[in-house]
Amino acid sequence: MKLEHLTDETFKKKIFNYENNKEWKFEGEIPAIIDFYADWCGPCKTIAPILEELKEEYGDKLDIFKVNTEEQRELSSVFGIQSIPSLLFIPKEGQPQMAMGALPKETFKQAISEVLSVAI
Repeated sequence: MKLEHLTDETFKKKIFNYENNKEWKFEGEIPAIIDFYADWCGPCKTIAPILEELKEEYGDKLDIFKVNTEEQRELSSVFGIQSIPSLLFIPKEGQPQMAMGALPKETFKQAISEVLSVAI
């Protein structure tokens, strides 16, 4: 299952319109994870299949998106992305949380449960 790649435009529609809102306001219907990555990044390639597996396991309870930091520089700068992979965990309510680095699958599952309140 291929994950949807967000552009600046689709990000503003589906996640957060940072041009219209100063305060965080999630536009999505269900919790989401956004993977900020680059094609040349080794650790990014390590977690790519894990994210695809998680999308299959959680199905329509969880959205998982990818943002190519090389192509979407403005979007990356809005979130202050310095190192990749950077993963943004977005609960339905409340503030999103950022995690850095290639996380193992179990850590993703723990964050999905604790931060996003989503169970399989």
